[in-house]
Amino acid sequence: MKTQLQALLGAVLLTALMAVAADEKKQPKVGYTDTPLIPGQKWRVHDADRPQPKVAKPEASPTLGAKPPKDAVVLFDGTDLAQWAGGKWKVENGYMEINKTGGVSTKEPLGSMQLHLEFASPKEVKGDSQGRGNSGVIIMGKYEVQVLDSYENVTYADGQCASLYGQYPPDVNVSLPPGEWQTYDIEFHAPQFSGDKLEKPARITVKHNGVVVHNDREILGAVSHRGLPKYAPHAAKLPLQLQDHGNPVRYRNIWAVPLAN
Repeated sequence: MKTQLQALLGAVLLTALMAVAADEKKQPKVGYTDTPLIPGQKWRVHDADRPQPKVAKPEASPTLGAKPPKDAVVLFDGTDLAQWAGGKWKVENGYMEINKTGGVSTKEPLGSMQLHLEFASPKEVKGDSQGRGNSGVIIMGKYEVQVLDSYENVTYADGQCASLYGQYPPDVNVSLPPGEWQTYDIEFHAPQFSGDKLEKPARITVKHNGVVVHNDREILGAVSHRGLPKYAPHAAKLPLQLQDHGNPVRYRNIWAVPLAN
Protein backbone atom coordinates (compact mmCIF):
# COMPACT_ATOMS: atom_id res chain seq x y z
CA MET A 1 0.00 0.00 0.00
CA LYS A 2 1.35 3.43 -0.91
CA THR A 3 2.00 5.76 1.91
CA GLN A 4 0.69 9.30 1.79
CA LEU A 5 4.27 10.55 1.25
CA GLN A 6 4.80 8.17 -1.72
CA ALA A 7 1.57 9.33 -3.29
CA LEU A 8 2.58 12.96 -2.85
CA LEU A 9 6.02 12.37 -4.36
CA GLY A 10 4.44 10.55 -7.29
CA ALA A 11 2.11 13.45 -7.92
CA VAL A 12 4.99 15.94 -7.81
CA LEU A 13 7.04 13.85 -10.26
CA LEU A 14 4.10 13.53 -12.65
CA THR A 15 3.54 17.28 -12.54
CA ALA A 16 7.22 17.94 -13.27
CA LEU A 17 7.24 15.52 -16.22
CA MET A 18 4.11 17.11 -17.62
CA ALA A 19 5.71 20.56 -17.31
CA VAL A 20 8.83 19.39 -19.16
CA ALA A 21 6.72 17.82 -21.91
CA ALA A 22 4.70 21.00 -22.24
CA ASP A 23 7.85 23.12 -22.44
CA GLU A 24 9.30 20.87 -25.14
CA LYS A 25 6.06 21.17 -27.04
CA LYS A 26 6.27 24.97 -26.84
CA GLN A 27 9.92 25.02 -27.94
CA PRO A 28 10.54 22.35 -30.55
CA LYS A 29 14.08 21.67 -31.67
CA VAL A 30 15.26 23.84 -34.53
CA GLY A 31 17.85 22.63 -37.02
CA TYR A 32 18.76 19.54 -39.01
CA THR A 33 19.69 15.91 -38.46
CA ASP A 34 20.77 15.03 -42.01
CA THR A 35 23.67 17.43 -42.52
CA PRO A 36 27.37 16.41 -42.49
CA LEU A 37 29.47 16.30 -39.35
CA ILE A 38 31.64 19.36 -38.81
CA PRO A 39 35.34 18.37 -38.96
CA GLY A 40 36.82 17.93 -35.49
CA GLN A 41 33.40 18.17 -33.81
CA LYS A 42 30.67 15.73 -32.80
CA TRP A 43 27.97 18.03 -34.15
CA ARG A 44 26.42 18.28 -37.56
CA VAL A 45 26.12 21.54 -39.47
CA HIS A 46 23.11 23.39 -37.96
CA ASP A 47 22.60 20.41 -35.63
CA ALA A 48 19.16 20.40 -34.01
CA ASP A 49 20.62 18.66 -30.93
CA ARG A 50 23.56 21.01 -30.38
CA PRO A 51 23.20 22.73 -26.99
CA GLN A 52 22.24 26.37 -26.98
CA PRO A 53 24.85 28.81 -25.61
CA LYS A 54 24.21 29.95 -22.07
CA VAL A 55 22.30 33.23 -21.92
CA ALA A 56 24.08 35.97 -20.01
CA LYS A 57 22.41 39.05 -18.60
CA PRO A 58 22.46 41.53 -21.49
CA GLU A 59 24.16 44.85 -20.90
CA ALA A 60 24.90 47.86 -23.07
CA SER A 61 28.19 47.50 -24.92
CA PRO A 62 31.21 49.40 -23.53
CA THR A 63 32.35 50.14 -27.11
CA LEU A 64 29.06 51.59 -28.30
CA GLY A 65 29.86 54.79 -30.18
CA ALA A 66 33.61 54.09 -30.22
CA LYS A 67 35.48 56.60 -32.37
CA PRO A 68 37.81 55.30 -35.09
CA PRO A 69 41.53 55.75 -34.40
CA LYS A 70 43.67 57.82 -36.78
CA ASP A 71 44.89 54.77 -38.70
CA ALA A 72 41.38 53.37 -39.26
CA VAL A 73 39.61 53.04 -42.58
CA VAL A 74 36.17 54.58 -42.04
CA LEU A 75 33.67 52.46 -43.95
CA PHE A 76 30.45 54.11 -42.80
CA ASP A 77 30.17 57.38 -40.88
CA GLY A 78 26.40 57.67 -41.04
CA THR A 79 26.15 60.01 -44.03
CA ASP A 80 26.15 57.97 -47.24
CA LEU A 81 27.09 54.71 -48.97
CA ALA A 82 30.07 56.17 -50.82
CA GLN A 83 32.34 53.36 -49.56
CA TRP A 84 29.93 50.61 -50.57
CA ALA A 85 28.69 48.90 -53.71
CA GLY A 86 25.65 46.73 -54.30
CA GLY A 87 22.30 47.27 -52.63
CA LYS A 88 20.77 50.73 -52.33
CA TRP A 89 20.11 50.63 -48.61
CA LYS A 90 18.26 53.42 -46.86
CA VAL A 91 20.49 55.91 -45.06
CA GLU A 92 19.02 58.17 -42.38
CA ASN A 93 19.66 59.32 -38.81
CA GLY A 94 23.24 58.08 -38.90
CA TYR A 95 22.52 54.47 -39.89
CA MET A 96 21.94 52.39 -42.99
CA GLU A 97 19.06 49.95 -43.15
CA ILE A 98 18.54 46.82 -45.22
CA ASN A 99 15.65 47.22 -47.66
CA LYS A 100 15.66 44.09 -49.82
CA THR A 101 17.80 45.63 -52.57
CA GLY A 102 20.64 43.14 -52.05
CA GLY A 103 23.75 42.94 -49.92
CA VAL A 104 26.46 45.58 -49.89
CA SER A 105 30.24 45.22 -50.22
CA THR A 106 33.05 47.63 -49.45
CA LYS A 107 34.68 49.17 -52.48
CA GLU A 108 38.03 48.86 -50.72
CA PRO A 109 39.33 45.31 -50.26
CA LEU A 110 40.33 44.35 -46.73
CA GLY A 111 42.46 41.59 -45.24
CA SER A 112 43.62 41.08 -41.67
CA MET A 113 42.06 43.78 -39.51
CA GLN A 114 40.38 44.96 -36.37
CA LEU A 115 36.78 45.70 -37.26
CA HIS A 116 34.21 47.68 -35.30
CA LEU A 117 30.56 47.91 -36.25
CA GLU A 118 27.22 48.49 -34.59
CA PHE A 119 23.91 46.88 -35.51
CA ALA A 120 20.31 46.74 -34.38
CA SER A 121 17.63 44.21 -35.18
CA PRO A 122 14.11 45.55 -35.91
CA LYS A 123 12.28 46.80 -32.84
CA GLU A 124 9.05 45.32 -34.20
CA VAL A 125 9.50 41.57 -33.90
CA LYS A 126 8.41 39.54 -36.89
CA GLY A 127 9.14 35.88 -37.53
CA ASP A 128 11.25 33.51 -35.49
CA SER A 129 14.43 31.44 -35.67
CA GLN A 130 16.38 32.45 -38.80
CA GLY A 131 13.55 34.69 -39.99
CA ARG A 132 14.05 37.24 -37.22
CA GLY A 133 16.58 40.05 -37.60
CA ASN A 134 18.78 38.01 -39.93
CA SER A 135 21.85 39.48 -41.63
CA GLY A 136 25.56 38.74 -41.53
CA VAL A 137 29.03 40.27 -41.47
CA ILE A 138 30.88 38.34 -44.15
CA ILE A 139 34.58 39.07 -43.93
CA MET A 140 36.37 38.87 -47.29
CA GLY A 141 32.99 37.80 -48.65
CA LYS A 142 33.70 34.32 -47.28
CA TYR A 143 33.86 34.12 -43.48
CA GLU A 144 30.59 35.00 -41.73
CA VAL A 145 29.85 36.26 -38.27
CA GLN A 146 26.08 35.87 -38.03
CA VAL A 147 23.77 38.74 -37.21
CA LEU A 148 20.41 37.66 -35.80
CA ASP A 149 17.86 38.69 -33.22
CA SER A 150 18.78 36.05 -30.64
CA TYR A 151 17.01 37.69 -27.72
CA GLU A 152 14.57 35.04 -26.50
CA ASN A 153 14.60 33.51 -29.98
CA VAL A 154 15.51 29.84 -30.44
CA THR A 155 17.36 28.70 -33.54
CA TYR A 156 20.11 26.19 -34.29
CA ALA A 157 23.14 26.95 -32.12
CA ASP A 158 25.65 27.56 -34.91
CA GLY A 159 23.27 30.03 -36.57
CA GLN A 160 22.43 32.31 -33.67
CA CYS A 161 23.77 35.84 -33.24
CA ALA A 162 27.59 36.04 -33.09
CA SER A 163 28.04 32.47 -34.32
CA LEU A 164 30.65 31.61 -36.92
CA TYR A 165 27.82 30.52 -39.15
CA GLY A 166 27.62 26.77 -39.63
CA GLN A 167 30.82 26.20 -37.63
CA TYR A 168 30.75 27.39 -34.00
CA PRO A 169 28.11 28.94 -31.73
CA PRO A 170 29.25 31.86 -29.58
CA ASP A 171 30.51 30.83 -26.15
CA VAL A 172 27.67 32.81 -24.59
CA ASN A 173 24.51 34.57 -25.81
CA VAL A 174 24.71 38.26 -24.88
CA SER A 175 22.11 39.54 -27.31
CA LEU A 176 20.23 42.69 -26.38
CA PRO A 177 16.48 43.19 -26.90
CA PRO A 178 15.15 44.00 -30.39
CA GLY A 179 15.82 47.55 -31.51
CA GLU A 180 18.76 48.18 -29.18
CA TRP A 181 22.17 48.96 -30.64
CA GLN A 182 24.79 46.25 -30.25
CA THR A 183 28.47 45.97 -31.15
CA TYR A 184 30.90 43.61 -32.79
CA ASP A 185 34.60 44.16 -32.21
CA ILE A 186 36.43 41.64 -34.34
CA GLU A 187 40.09 40.78 -34.75
CA PHE A 188 40.51 38.84 -37.97
CA HIS A 189 43.65 37.26 -39.39
CA ALA A 190 43.29 36.23 -43.02
CA PRO A 191 44.27 32.75 -44.23
CA GLN A 192 47.53 32.27 -46.06
CA PHE A 193 47.97 30.18 -49.19
CA SER A 194 50.94 28.88 -51.13
CA GLY A 195 49.61 28.23 -54.58
CA ASP A 196 46.64 25.92 -54.12
CA LYS A 197 47.76 24.85 -50.65
CA LEU A 198 46.41 26.31 -47.42
CA GLU A 199 49.43 27.26 -45.32
CA LYS A 200 47.59 28.90 -42.44
CA PRO A 201 43.84 28.99 -41.74
CA ALA A 202 42.03 32.20 -40.83
CA ARG A 203 41.65 33.00 -37.14
CA ILE A 204 39.16 35.25 -35.41
CA THR A 205 38.36 36.80 -32.05
CA VAL A 206 34.88 38.23 -31.66
CA LYS A 207 33.60 40.48 -28.89
CA HIS A 208 29.81 40.82 -28.85
CA ASN A 209 28.71 43.74 -26.71
CA GLY A 210 32.15 43.73 -25.13
CA VAL A 211 32.10 40.03 -24.23
CA VAL A 212 34.56 37.62 -25.89
CA VAL A 213 32.44 34.95 -27.58
CA HIS A 214 35.18 33.53 -29.85
CA ASN A 215 38.78 33.64 -28.62
CA ASP A 216 41.38 33.28 -31.38
CA ARG A 217 39.24 30.59 -32.99
CA GLU A 218 40.29 28.85 -36.18
CA ILE A 219 37.85 29.36 -39.03
CA LEU A 220 37.17 26.07 -40.80
CA GLY A 221 36.59 27.54 -44.25
CA ALA A 222 34.20 29.67 -46.27
CA VAL A 223 30.62 29.91 -45.03
CA SER A 224 28.08 27.40 -46.27
CA HIS A 225 24.42 26.74 -45.48
CA ARG A 226 23.86 23.06 -44.62
CA GLY A 227 27.23 22.21 -46.14
CA LEU A 228 30.80 21.83 -44.91
CA PRO A 229 33.08 24.88 -44.81
CA LYS A 230 35.98 24.66 -47.24
CA TYR A 231 38.98 26.74 -48.19
CA ALA A 232 39.88 27.75 -51.72
CA PRO A 233 42.80 30.02 -52.62
CA HIS A 234 41.94 33.72 -52.85
CA ALA A 235 43.51 37.16 -52.78
CA ALA A 236 45.09 38.54 -49.60
CA LYS A 237 42.46 41.29 -49.53
CA LEU A 238 38.79 41.14 -50.54
CA PRO A 239 35.71 43.29 -49.88
CA LEU A 240 33.77 43.05 -46.63
CA GLN A 241 30.11 42.19 -47.18
CA LEU A 242 26.95 42.88 -45.19
CA GLN A 243 24.17 40.44 -46.00
CA ASP A 244 20.64 41.34 -47.05
CA HIS A 245 18.48 38.49 -45.74
CA GLY A 246 15.25 40.41 -46.15
CA ASN A 247 15.04 41.76 -42.59
CA PRO A 248 15.40 45.54 -41.96
CA VAL A 249 18.54 45.29 -39.81
CA ARG A 250 20.42 48.56 -39.24
CA TYR A 251 24.16 49.24 -39.22
CA ARG A 252 26.24 52.24 -38.18
CA ASN A 253 29.74 53.32 -37.08
CA ILE A 254 31.75 50.86 -39.19
CA TRP A 255 35.52 51.14 -39.35
CA ALA A 256 38.56 48.90 -39.67
CA VAL A 257 42.22 49.08 -38.66
CA PRO A 258 44.45 47.02 -40.98
CA LEU A 259 46.68 44.45 -39.31
CA ALA A 260 49.83 42.67 -40.39
CA ASN A 261 48.96 39.00 -40.79
